[in-house]
Amino acid sequence: MLIATALLLGTVPAVPAQAAAGPRMMENLGRGVVAVRTGSTSVLVSWRLLGLDPDGIGFNVYRSTAGGAAVKLNADLLTGGTNFVDSTADLTRRNSYYVRPVIDGVWQPVSASFELTANHAVEPVVRIPLRAGGAIKFAWVGDLDGDGAYDYVVDRQTSPQTIEAYRSDGTFLWSVNMGPNSTNQDNIEGGSATIDVGHNDGVTVADLDSDGRAEVAVRVANGVTFGNGSRHTESDNVRQSIAILDGRTGAPRATAPVPTDYLSDGPMYARFGVGSLDGSTPSLVAYLKNRVGNGGFNLMYTAWKFTGSALTRQWKFLRGNQDLPDGHNTRIIDVDQDGKDEIAEIGFVLNGDGTLRYSLADEGVVHGDRFHIADLDPSRAGLEGYGVQQDNASGLREYYYGAANGNMLWQHVESGVGDVGRGMAGDIDPRFPGMEVWSFSGLYNARSNQLTEPNTSLRPWPHLGLWWDGDLTMELLNDGKFEKWNPADPRPTNNLPRLLNISSYGAVNAHGVNPALVGDILGDWREEVVYTNSARNELIVFTTGLPTTTRLYTLAHNPAYRNAMTLKGYLQSHHVDYFLGSGMTKPPRPNIAYAGA
Repeated sequence: MLIATALLLGTVPAVPAQAAAGPRMMENLGRGVVAVRTGSTSVLVSWRLLGLDPDGIGFNVYRSTAGGAAVKLNADLLTGGTNFVDSTADLTRRNSYYVRPVIDGVWQPVSASFELTANHAVEPVVRIPLRAGGAIKFAWVGDLDGDGAYDYVVDRQTSPQTIEAYRSDGTFLWSVNMGPNSTNQDNIEGGSATIDVGHNDGVTVADLDSDGRAEVAVRVANGVTFGNGSRHTESDNVRQSIAILDGRTGAPRATAPVPTDYLSDGPMYARFGVGSLDGSTPSLVAYLKNRVGNGGFNLMYTAWKFTGSALTRQWKFLRGNQDLPDGHNTRIIDVDQDGKDEIAEIGFVLNGDGTLRYSLADEGVVHGDRFHIADLDPSRAGLEGYGVQQDNASGLREYYYGAANGNMLWQHVESGVGDVGRGMAGDIDPRFPGMEVWSFSGLYNARSNQLTEPNTSLRPWPHLGLWWDGDLTMELLNDGKFEKWNPADPRPTNNLPRLLNISSYGAVNAHGVNPALVGDILGDWREEVVYTNSARNELIVFTTGLPTTTRLYTLAHNPAYRNAMTLKGYLQSHHVDYFLGSGMTKPPRPNIAYAGA
């Protein structure tokens, strides 16, 4: 029997106001114009609203056919959703699209163009050519060359492993060979250079020195060959370093040794992410873990600053014997809304200076597979967290808490011990305020702790969320299927209404049931999903072909969301730091500045 323990609901004091840090440096993105053919005579053109665009900005859309003079397509200035349906193009010829912003009647510079090839297929995808190679597990994006467009970095799950970088159009840039110490790919005790196995990654992409071009951070070991042909050496095959690579060449710009506190237990696997721990400039955050001989695990967190020429450790945190439950993914987010990021695990949170903020162990929380932090309840001050549990002896299955200080709001306990391997959070039922949360015990409204569907066997599969169709309830991504929950027609898992199946467009899952990347990387605020084809020589980037009147700045200019795009582990949905869902209010302008501007 399910026991729902509601603690402090409606009585939680507001998070005290604090002086905001910042502005924090953010990518100087272009408009990200993208066009997809949606029918025999129609094309959806979509572009970014940027984080610092003024409220009154409008846009004009232009099309050039077969290299001819561009023509303006819209009669009136577009001030709603940043997308436009072109139903007059000659699609037997190539067509290029661009937009031109207008602010207070003043015409701004034109955007970069996107070309739709002649007789292009009707499909909601952009295809990026790759070199032939092995399976890809993860993809990252960053502006490697400073042109305002997202470029791609991918891994190759070969032996030895490699990392490859490509411009936004698929132009190959460089490759890193991870060397002989990446051939042991055990997901717990593998080689010292092995990346992207189990819940580990050891790679991320971000503009770490705020010069307008992204770097690639990678945990390396003896025998790694960088993109410029230079070779990394260590005194043995156990010691490791963190290398910051030039995004254009793959050459190392700086390296620093991984601390050796746990060296006697072997090399440390890593999860990397990026956040603004001081509220202004980026830091690389490294979760580092290896197995102790008795079967337990050492856990170390470190934070690093890259100046453009040197990589310096800011701090080191060792878990030691403290009861601090970790999981399979990390979140870097400003939990107390003071402008500076914290580092969250499923059972504890570190402050940006590397000190312990709180642990949920005292609330009975142990290791679990999935957790979320977002504004799940817009009526409550601050952010909330939701997590699930693996084999908790108390019977605890899932829990909901205040993210700023860890105060427990409710818990769901069942008889026996259960491994709750999935948990999801998002607004999928507009009848209830705020977001829903669900695992395998039913679909709950987070705020009220109330079942939104009384029959607990009727619920979506708790995998990934997706912003796709343009309304303000979240879509769902489940093993290559884009789905939609309909509260008026509740159905069991794997029988939900389907928007599309990736296999219809030649795409395959990158690993298990997952894509290589989900993120807002093209067009308006809705998300793209990155897969490969079966030959692994093409990225297939799914981008929506559905128009929307909803106008939001690009999710990639929201600090919490952009941080989340740098993190991997067990892939989880990204969340913004405001409530995104049915009945939402207009989000505040982010406190950011553009790097390199």
